[in-house]
Amino acid sequence: MVYYFVMQMIKKPIANLVRHATLADLASITQIYNHYVLNTAITFDLAPFTVATRRPWFDQFDPASVHQCLVLEVKQQVIGYASSAAFRPKAAYDTSVECSIYLAPHVGGQGYGKILYAELFRHLNQHDLHRCYGIITLPNLASLALHKSFEFSEVARLNEVGRKFDRYWDTLWVEKTLG
Repeated sequence: MVYYFVMQMIKKPIANLVRHATLADLASITQIYNHYVLNTAITFDLAPFTVATRRPWFDQFDPASVHQCLVLEVKQQVIGYASSAAFRPKAAYDTSVECSIYLAPHVGGQGYGKILYAELFRHLNQHDLHRCYGIITLPNLASLALHKSFEFSEVARLNEVGRKFDRYWDTLWVEKTLG
């Protein structure tokens, strides 16, 4: 397994570890994701996951493939993850991926999302990929700013495409050229 070290200034220098997720990380990943399932419309999942029910999603990732899941550790705790997954199941879409990123709610706005995405895109650019897509539930100013900082452009808005918390939500689809 390859480990990557990134330095970030947050009041004082802290060595952050970005690495490929392992099965041992799945409980932390699930806990982070479940916060968004239960408290936000950022994901359209309606019920929280257990580690066992999240396992099939996790099993798609392979450090040697275009389907990646990276975690960010601070003080030996997983505080976020970024992933790239198949965009659509048909073979003609194989050079496109959908990227997602989730941070523990207490660490937002500190630059950790940029650390994770930068490393994810470094990995993705080593493969025969053409496009990366993100789907952002609106409103989500933090996600919009993060994706814009990585040169994603807006390509589509789907109005009232998902219903959660007795309300309809719009999504914005964004894309980034890879390679």
